[in-house]
Amino acid sequence: MFKRFIRAIKSLFGGLISSMEDPKLILEQNIRDLNDQIPQMNENIATVKANLMLLQKEANRNARAIEDLTAKIKSAIQANRDDIAEGYALQLEKAKENYNSTKEQLVFAEKAYEKALKVKKVFMREKDRKIQEAKEALRASERAEWQSKIADTLEQFEVGGIDQTHDEMISRINEEAAKNEARMEIALDSIDTETMEIEANAEKIRAKSLVEQFKMEMNEGTKGGSISMDEEEEAGAEKESGKTVGNKEKSGS
Repeated sequence: MFKRFIRAIKSLFGGLISSMEDPKLILEQNIRDLNDQIPQMNENIATVKANLMLLQKEANRNARAIEDLTAKIKSAIQANRDDIAEGYALQLEKAKENYNSTKEQLVFAEKAYEKALKVKKVFMREKDRKIQEAKEALRASERAEWQSKIADTLEQFEVGGIDQTHDEMISRINEEAAKNEARMEIALDSIDTETMEIEANAEKIRAKSLVEQFKMEMNEGTKGGSISMDEEEEAGAEKESGKTVGNKEKSGS
């Protein structure tokens, strides 16, 4: 009963948590978590390397101590000071034990450091792969959201939305334009255009006849003026001839 109760509680809260999870936000948080692990890993590797460097220095120090004690033992033996050589011999034995222990620790430290570098290399490769996958998934999610919006818009076109209103407005405008054209044709048919054209032509003919009349009057006036001038010239000639005859008669008498 208790196990069943725990399973029911887990299923309840598990479903609630699943409904609260946003894949995009979780992937973005995963990317941040992966990047945040790099400084901690670098710090751990630095600690391993520092331990390696300390062991290397200690091994070198023990090696120098062994060389120094060996030289001192040899000098004491050459000086017939076995008592001093014995003291150095005990120190040499201790230095060798420390050196061997340090060498063993150094081997493990070197292996640990190499392993840490390999782990970091694998982690960085895996991190880059996961981040790339997460970014691609986020881009796919953005494309899916955009496609969903376009699909919703297209559905609105088809389901009594923009498409219906669009077609209705175009139909109304076309009907209004057709009505206005029909009214214009009816208005033109109601006017006697033939009579108007005949009257316009009659006006043109009348104007033309008036111009012709003016031309005739102008020509007649020109002819009348030329006749009167000829008569005046003839009368002047007759007067001159009369004067000439009278002068001849006076001179003959």
